[in-house]
Amino acid sequence: MFLNGTAMAGQKDHGCHAGSTFLGPAQTACRYRFLAVRDEFPGLLEVATAGRCIDGELYEMPEDVLINQLLPAEPAELELGTIELLDGEMVSAMLLRPERLETGDKVVDISEFGGFRAYQRFLAGNARVGEVLGREQW
Repeated sequence: MFLNGTAMAGQKDHGCHAGSTFLGPAQTACRYRFLAVRDEFPGLLEVATAGRCIDGELYEMPEDVLINQLLPAEPAELELGTIELLDGEMVSAMLLRPERLETGDKVVDISEFGGFRAYQRFLAGNARVGEVLGREQW
């Protein structure tokens, strides 16, 4: 199972797949766009052109952990599917289902960041800049 968002190590939902074995870092083939939904979670979207390689983690996940722990914790906008890794291996992953997004949902293409952690660092850095600017202006 390829994980690329809040279930990765150090993220808020990492415990939702306890019992899985970490196999190492992995990257998708360059066939996906990576979108942040409401700045809460990311989603992979396969595209025909302009795809990027996206960083994540690969886990060996028992079926009962997948069905009883991980899937119930996933947002409704995501669905279990199959992706291609950079080395050509096909693995399970959660894919974004755009038709499940609500009108008005903030959706940002974060593909150029290459991964969710890089996007989170960007958000955190901008928040600190905003705090500093806010204090200096007032």
